[in-house]
Amino acid sequence: MILTLNALLIGQVQPFGPRGDGSGIAKRPVAGPVFLSRLGLAGDGQGDLRHHGGPDKAVHHYDRTHYDAWRAEIGPRSVLNEPGAFGENFSTHGVTEADICLGDVFALGGAVLEVSQGRQPCWKLNHRFDCPDMAIRVQRSGRTGWYYRVRQEGPVAAGDALELLDRPLPHWPLTRLSRLLYVETDDRYGLGEMARLPPLPDTWRRLALRRLETGQVEDWRRRLIGPDGAQG
Repeated sequence: MILTLNALLIGQVQPFGPRGDGSGIAKRPVAGPVFLSRLGLAGDGQGDLRHHGGPDKAVHHYDRTHYDAWRAEIGPRSVLNEPGAFGENFSTHGVTEADICLGDVFALGGAVLEVSQGRQPCWKLNHRFDCPDMAIRVQRSGRTGWYYRVRQEGPVAAGDALELLDRPLPHWPLTRLSRLLYVETDDRYGLGEMARLPPLPDTWRRLALRRLETGQVEDWRRRLIGPDGAQG
């Protein structure tokens, strides 16, 4: 698999939403090489470092293949006119979560990346799209995008080839993980398998083990609706 990185996007933390919470979701394309470190792209920012950024979420990738589906579902939105609608750092066209597996290793420019997890959408998408249930829609659809951890730091640029180097877990596409997380939430066998996957970030491993231990699914309301949300 070889893809072209159509756009490379970064953004600084700015006030966002009705309460002015800091967020780096508004990202813009940049030209020329940008250094990619283990913590992300130079010049890129995240407002909530507890839930965004860090080595397991260094870069977010979202494919514009999904944009047409979103227009059909929620109607036209100005943010869908250009790459970056979902706060993504990498924009391509022609690959989806069904085509990407956990642990996939890609070369891009002078860097080497590893797929670490899918995105768990949060309430900021509701304001970004002026759609009160957008985060819930993204979660249900599986059109979440995905994150990389950086195995080798180096410069990357729009136009670079994103080339698959290794696929250690071909039976674990990101769609399978999404089903376990959000649809087949009581699949104990699947959760046990998931918890044993070496590339899985510790946060997701603990989630799977906690479900197995308690038999309960975590409360998603705060993440999907926001700090003040109480509806189901």
